[in-house]
Amino acid sequence: MTTRAGFAALIGEPNAGKSTLLNRMVGAKVSIVTHKVQTTRTRIRGVAIEGEAQIVFVDTPGLFRPRRRLDRAMVAAAWGGAADADVVVLMVEAHRGLTEGVRAILEALAEKVSPRQTVALAINKIDRVKAEVLLALTEALNAAYPFAATFMISAERGHGVDDLRRWLADRMPEGPWLYPEDQIADLPLRMIAAEMTREKLTLRLHQELPYELTVETEGWEERKDGSVRIDQVVYVGRDGHKGIVLGNRGETIKAIGQAARAEIAEFLDRTVHLFVTVKVRPRWQEEAERYGEMGLDFRDGN
Repeated sequence: MTTRAGFAALIGEPNAGKSTLLNRMVGAKVSIVTHKVQTTRTRIRGVAIEGEAQIVFVDTPGLFRPRRRLDRAMVAAAWGGAADADVVVLMVEAHRGLTEGVRAILEALAEKVSPRQTVALAINKIDRVKAEVLLALTEALNAAYPFAATFMISAERGHGVDDLRRWLADRMPEGPWLYPEDQIADLPLRMIAAEMTREKLTLRLHQELPYELTVETEGWEERKDGSVRIDQVVYVGRDGHKGIVLGNRGETIKAIGQAARAEIAEFLDRTVHLFVTVKVRPRWQEEAERYGEMGLDFRDGN
């Protein structure tokens, strides 16, 4: 029996639903999902099996106009993920349509993607618009770029996702699988745990602060009883931010820690002892080591 294995990169504007689609494809939560833009900072790989094919999904940071060093490194990672993939899937939100950001991505696709790569279009959140709007958008997008195929999906509800996965499986190159059958992500567990805590922070805190912080797993101790002790640090830029993250009498960080611990324990399927501290590091966004912990290249931020 012929096996196939390859990479599929999900690209699009921030909040297009890439992380939701990745989690749906893989059947488990490997990428953090929030309503806030620019949540995904690194190229997260999730592994899905479809028949004899293994599809390694690369969930890239959203493509946008970068302003800060961190933004530039994220956008470079996104295009890097697309360049390395066998198939690229551009995700567009049905209700937002052909935005300036989508136009910019379509223009860049011609330069950044090689002729050997297959590019598909996935119009997401189709339940938010009427059929005629969807048809007009499909025509406009296909006139702007020669997509190999177009899929109408709802990543959140699962509509059309199976069709897309089957289509991708058929387009993976022949060859042995790249990962063991039971592996669903190639991010280190330390990084997945840090991402889960960062998601809880992002959901809990007000608008701006989540972009001014990062989470790192400093310690990972396997215990004899099968449980694991995880020590994490939240780096923030200012003293005022530290106070917000801690909350009144430490209530905010305690609630965040409890929510993160529950999710990490469910993901690892074992008891987790999570300890989270908050440290002020005014220039963390200029430190190469912090970028390495996020799976980004510091030099890409220049």
